[in-house]
Amino acid sequence: MTIDLRTLLPIAERAATIAADIIRTKAPGVVTAKGDRDMATEVDYAVEQAVRDFLARETPEIAFLGEEDGLTGAGDGLTWVLDPVDGTANFLHGIPLCAVSLGLIDKNIPSLGVIDLPFLGARYTAAEGAGAQANGTEIQVSHTRDLNDAIVSIGDYAVGTGAHERNRPRLVLTHELAARVQRVRMFGSAAIDLAWVADGKTDALIMLSNNPWDTAAGVLIAREAGAAVVDLDGSPHTTDSRATIAAGPKLVAELVELVAEAHRVAQRSAHTAE
Repeated sequence: MTIDLRTLLPIAERAATIAADIIRTKAPGVVTAKGDRDMATEVDYAVEQAVRDFLARETPEIAFLGEEDGLTGAGDGLTWVLDPVDGTANFLHGIPLCAVSLGLIDKNIPSLGVIDLPFLGARYTAAEGAGAQANGTEIQVSHTRDLNDAIVSIGDYAVGTGAHERNRPRLVLTHELAARVQRVRMFGSAAIDLAWVADGKTDALIMLSNNPWDTAAGVLIAREAGAAVVDLDGSPHTTDSRATIAAGPKLVAELVELVAEAHRVAQRSAHTAE
């Protein structure tokens, strides 16, 4: 399908405005358990339904994938991907680090993204080949070349089934980063992690997971701001990737090796424990 991103980006921004208004004005409401320490609020569901309905009217030819209620429609490879409240735990506890994350993917590659931070007054946007903006001003990744000078954000630790094993490499990685980088940060929102790499507020992100609603918008925004975004093996990131590593081009190779070493150490530790 031929798409005109210049037409779709304003539509995506209107959808993000609808979502952000709901987040800012409604209390979390009833909390629904989705698994071990994983939850959705009434606002998560309300945002997703409102955005799904809006985009169904505006772009009926494009499919829609939401974190809470799954996939609707068939878009010949084109799909809107929404995380209605990225950082639900933060939102539920009154921590302002949460985001609306709306991306457009063509098969498994993002081509457009909008991230709105409702409580921080910031909106990040990008369309493929058109650069990335924060509140309408062009942004770029940092030029940090040395990990000793880098602020690196990491994704949340795993919860649920198999969390103990899945957290082995995460804990090793945290230990190694703490010994090498300027500071380690955990913000609790993949969208914020990626947007702030794009904006040069942080220098890198390592997230040992990858859900399309978490990353579709942010990966495109980071890339358009000059970041390299890759999988565990250093190959270009897609929605099928196992992990999300994003940084300025000078840092990526070292980060990929650091993550690989963390996995090797974690595997040796697991074998020893057996």
